Amino acid sequence: MKEKIYVLDASGIIGGFISSKNLNITTSAVISEIKDIKSKIAAESALMEGTIILEEPDFESTKKVQMAIENSGDILRLSEVDKQVVALAVTLRKKFYPVVVTDDYSIQNILKILNIPFKSVLTPGITEVYGWIKICRGCRKKYPPDYDYEECEICGSAVYMKPTKK
Repeated sequence: MKEKIYVLDASGIIGGFISSKNLNITTSAVISEIKDIKSKIAAESALMEGTIILEEPDFESTKKVQMAIENSGDILRLSEVDKQVVALAVTLRKKFYPVVVTDDYSIQNILKILNIPFKSVLTPGITEVYGWIKICRGCRKKYPPDYDYEECEICGSAVYMKPTKK
C-alpha cells in the first residue's frame, strides 16, 4: 500500500493544516501566495523544520491536468498556482497516495474528475462534479466555457458563467 501524503494548497496552510503524522508537500508558488503574517511564519517554520517539503510537478502531469481543466470548463476559474497543486498531486500519485488539502471548490472539482482525494479545512467541500457553460442573459444562447467574449454574438447582451452537474 502506498504511503499517504498531503499536498497543501495555500488555503490548507492558511486554515492551519499541517500534518504531524504524514509528509506535507507543496510548491514554492503556494508559499509565495501566502500573504498573511501568521500563515507565512507557520509555513516558513514548517519548511525550516522539514515538516513541509517543496516539490514541483512534472511536465507530463501538468499537461494531463491542463487537458482535464479545459474539458471541465474550469479553465477560467483556476490560477497557475492552483494548476500546479493539482499537477503535483498527479505527479506524486505515481509513488504515494496523495490527499490534497484545499478549500478551493474549483480545485476540488478537478481533483474529483481526476479521482484524487481531497480534504477541506474550513469549508464542507464539494460532493458532485461540475462543468461550466456560458449563457447569454438576453436570448439564453449557450456558449462553451472558453468563449472569449463578454457579450452575446446574437443579441449583444452580457454572457455569464453557470455551473452544470456532470
